Amino acid sequence: MDLRSFLKILEQEQLLTRISEPVSHEFEAANIIYSLDEQPVLFDNIKGFDFPVFAGITSNRDIIAKGLDTTKEDLLVKLVDALKHPKEPELTDHAPCQENVINDPDLSKLPILHHLPGDGGRYLSASVCTIKDPDNGRNVSYHRMMQIGRNKLTARLIKKRQTRTTYDKIEEDLELAVCLGSSVAVMVAASLGPPSNVDEFSIANALDDTPLVKCKTKDLEVPAFSEIVLEGRLTRDIDREGPFVDLTETRDFERQEPVFVVDCITHRNDAMYQALIPGRFEHKTLMGMPKEPTIYNEVSKVTNCSNVYVTIGGGSWLHAIVQIKKQHEDEPKKAIEAAFKGHGSLKHVIIVDEDVDIYDPLSVEWAIATRFQADKDVIIKELQPGSSLDPSGIHIPGEKTKTAKMGLDATIPERVDKKNYEKVSYQKVDVNDYIR
Repeated sequence: MDLRSFLKILEQEQLLTRISEPVSHEFEAANIIYSLDEQPVLFDNIKGFDFPVFAGITSNRDIIAKGLDTTKEDLLVKLVDALKHPKEPELTDHAPCQENVINDPDLSKLPILHHLPGDGGRYLSASVCTIKDPDNGRNVSYHRMMQIGRNKLTARLIKKRQTRTTYDKIEEDLELAVCLGSSVAVMVAASLGPPSNVDEFSIANALDDTPLVKCKTKDLEVPAFSEIVLEGRLTRDIDREGPFVDLTETRDFERQEPVFVVDCITHRNDAMYQALIPGRFEHKTLMGMPKEPTIYNEVSKVTNCSNVYVTIGGGSWLHAIVQIKKQHEDEPKKAIEAAFKGHGSLKHVIIVDEDVDIYDPLSVEWAIATRFQADKDVIIKELQPGSSLDPSGIHIPGEKTKTAKMGLDATIPERVDKKNYEKVSYQKVDVNDYIR
């Protein structure tokens, strides 16, 4: 469903908090979002701005599942299916996101949040960005952007990701459009990172109807129901970007990054600005959850994979729990190797049986305590390619981060009486029958 319909449903079901009191974009809004545990929230009155601000529509799996008309348990299956069967979106001539066109853009009129003291400046964080690669076509992804001028921002472009790769191989400016205020389908699809020739907007359209419209000034398409669209160019100029809090809740350092010049802004009538506070649940969910289908697909090649969870405790990036239906003794170790292949930044992975609740850390810890033996059920890999987000990794400028990786087989051992490894359960009774 489109964003506004979804927000209306959340409000009707009392799952959205509406704040009418005046709130500052300088730290106060971010602190309120944090204090609400990032549950969906809408600020009607941001001091000094005409645009309301909302946040939290992808902060947990239940909310995401509701936005995609499914359940938390079936969410992985839906994502896997959309990745396997993308659906080309319809192109429309008229779209709500272009009800207003501003050809002399001034970013100071947008309620871009200043999230934390120590940040380099005001940051776009829920920024869904689209480019066209001359060889691979349309690509959609997230890039944090720090405002440095009236119509300029610096964009964090990570090496070997598609936007950076495209930017580096062409000599001229790279056209880019930024969508602010997106549906759950667009938010999730933009975070999935499929192969470079697979269009994320087609994945979004497979998840939920996502018509597109041509930009006013660029040869790009954007979702027709976006709230605000910034049309511009990644230039050859570079400037300061950062510091800014990253996924692991530690502060990323200052860099020199390309300058994004905004040439045009379009927006809906009564447009809303979308915020996403860095390093917290919404950031983590959008980073970690999209890696679950890729892990699932690789593990499914070697065993019957039931489910995958990239854990919040692991920074939603470094740790995963993989649930399998084990048939042979060697399958857990094969699953460990496959999981590392499915997510290259994965540092630790735990393989469990179907009776273990992968979303419950106590259940996973119980499986390790009762089913794992460190002398035979662990795989340790030294000096592996790791994640720059891991402060404990080996970081050498200009080189890929190195780390040690570990996989744990916490499944029931073979050739044992499985009844000795199963958790017993009591029967619930109505205690009112016994209390007078």
